[in-house]
Amino acid sequence: MDLRQLRYFVAVAEERHFGRAAQRLSMTQPPLSQQIRALEASLGAPLFVRTNRSVELTAVGRQLLPEVRRILADAEALPAFAQGLAHGEVGTLSLGFVSTADYGILPPLLREFGERYPRVRLQLLEATSDVQVEALMDGRIDAGLFIPPVPARYANELSYLPIVREPLMLAVPAGRGMRAGADSVGDTGPGDPVSLADFADEPLVIFPRRVAPAFYDIIMGCYAALGLTPRVGQEAIQMQTIVSLVSAGMGVALVPQSLCHLRRTGVAYRALIETSTLIETGLLWRTAEVTPVLKGFLETARGVAHTPPGATLAN
Repeated sequence: MDLRQLRYFVAVAEERHFGRAAQRLSMTQPPLSQQIRALEASLGAPLFVRTNRSVELTAVGRQLLPEVRRILADAEALPAFAQGLAHGEVGTLSLGFVSTADYGILPPLLREFGERYPRVRLQLLEATSDVQVEALMDGRIDAGLFIPPVPARYANELSYLPIVREPLMLAVPAGRGMRAGADSVGDTGPGDPVSLADFADEPLVIFPRRVAPAFYDIIMGCYAALGLTPRVGQEAIQMQTIVSLVSAGMGVALVPQSLCHLRRTGVAYRALIETSTLIETGLLWRTAEVTPVLKGFLETARGVAHTPPGATLAN
């Protein structure tokens, strides 16, 4: 059985006559009849009831006809689909992302990519940077929005594209370190920065170092630069949870500026006087496996990298 025989079957089924079907197919009737019999033999069931004047579909033939039409339509669409795959216009992309990206670079990146490549299906996985590295090495994701550095042992296997750098902000329970009349949610009033030293006695809410060593060390470095040793009060692996703990009065947290978009009752965000430390986010992927879809995603990422006020595009 081949596609040619299926086309012959559809022609005879629609014409209800071998002669007319043969004429439509630009062939003679005997080879057409032979091909239909060969198809019936391969399927193990008669498709037509033949009389001297007409040809009618059997019950099997009637039920088979729409399926055969679908198969032929899919076969005709296959070259265009293959070209779409080759150009990265169709396919699937599995993307990991750190929770901080959800409030910064991720939404505009997904929106722009969706507009450019509407037929690519995205599979998203929220995960810390260490989990993303494991998922990449295991082939479970194609790329990840990741906070560097890249582990040295994978330096030859993974490629990294820096996208955006943004300053750290201090998330504090509402009412602490705020100017008179300020809003209690997400207020970062210009000219109203605070000193980290003024909050040195507040418990610090932070990622565990084992899941975000680079981020953890950057935050600890901000305190160390002022000769301070923070008192870690709570640990959490999701940025939303960290902000929730701050809103509950459990302490303060240093968060990327994009987290100001996470407006949570009882939390105020404050610019810092002392630190110019920037948190970088970029894309990580397997060097040897840049599919056409991933190539398109990387090109999109280069074009939509967003820089919040006070931040810089990574080079």
